[in-house]
Amino acid sequence: MLKSMTGFGAGRARVGDEEVSVELRSLNHKFCEVKARLPRELASLEPLVTKQVKDRLARGSVELLVKRQSSTASGTVPTVDLNLAREYLRTFRELAKELGLSQDVTWSQVANQQGVVRLEEKGVDLEAATPAVTAALDQALGALEKMRLVEGEAIHADLDARMKLLEGWSREVALLAPRAVQDYQQRLTERVAELARGVAVDPQRLAQEVALFAERTDIAEEVTRLASHLEQFRALMASQEPTGRRMDFLVQEMHREVNTTGSKSQHADISARVVSMKAEVERIREQVQNVE
Repeated sequence: MLKSMTGFGAGRARVGDEEVSVELRSLNHKFCEVKARLPRELASLEPLVTKQVKDRLARGSVELLVKRQSSTASGTVPTVDLNLAREYLRTFRELAKELGLSQDVTWSQVANQQGVVRLEEKGVDLEAATPAVTAALDQALGALEKMRLVEGEAIHADLDARMKLLEGWSREVALLAPRAVQDYQQRLTERVAELARGVAVDPQRLAQEVALFAERTDIAEEVTRLASHLEQFRALMASQEPTGRRMDFLVQEMHREVNTTGSKSQHADISARVVSMKAEVERIREQVQNVE
């Protein structure tokens, strides 16, 4: 079953006090490229999540966004520097003693001094955050793969219809090839008879010309190779493995055989079918760019 490379998936998980959400978006790409965005305090998990994505997806440009929920990432918390507070208290009492003032010092006077109470970022519990992130990512990957499968089914149906057209035109070209030689022989005979005007024409010479034409325009190999490529392509469409890159290679080979067929053949009916085949191969190539 084919898979598309485009899709979206989201997941959420909580372990202990750590709750996270993960969003995934994927687009077409020749390889699997992961662009991860995590909160600064979870930056150390980037290699882990990148590997988790690449273990599940063969191709695609994947944007991965991890968020800590507000209940577990409340920003900053107040922290007291007790040593600094003691130094302020000692300094205030010494100053009061020197000046003959009351040595009563309130806690608010100490707490209001610079640096005694400061705001710091709330720490993260990596032992809880790590399994929460991997669980949320697993959910997101499941949703993403489901969407990619649904789109893959649509691509499969489209490719199947286009393959049937190509297979039909290929069979017609194979049937027309012998007729092209016969038509050439008839045209050549009529032309020579018109030019000779009653003079005897060497039939052996005519046969040689027809044989040279048949050899020069022989497309049997191209038709056979194209049929083989089409058969291999259908096998890839039915495969359970990622096949996008191999399909892309086969489409290039199909294009080469169709092009060569068009270059060799001088028959109008074959040329007309070759034009249609080229257009269809190009549409198949565009679709294959979406396949994982």
